[in-house]
Amino acid sequence: MSLTTEKKKEFFKKHGGTEKNTGSSEAQIALFSHRINHLTTHLETRKKDRNTMRSLVNLVGKRKSLLDYLRRTEISRYRAIIKELDIRK
Repeated sequence: MSLTTEKKKEFFKKHGGTEKNTGSSEAQIALFSHRINHLTTHLETRKKDRNTMRSLVNLVGKRKSLLDYLRRTEISRYRAIIKELDIRK
């Protein structure tokens, strides 16, 4: 995957507001979504890779928890991140 520091800073700047705001829910959800997309493409070619499958399930669970938290606390931010990342239908 090799997600470089510059790429991570771009994610945090775009979704979190600043490069240093790594703890915002939106920035973490964006980073998890990028990793989930990468692991999904990896599993399309390597169907028996159980360790990657386990990692993917864990990441999806973490992203779901953050999305549930965001939906409970601030629905407008939740709707914005869903629309921006095109996660749900």
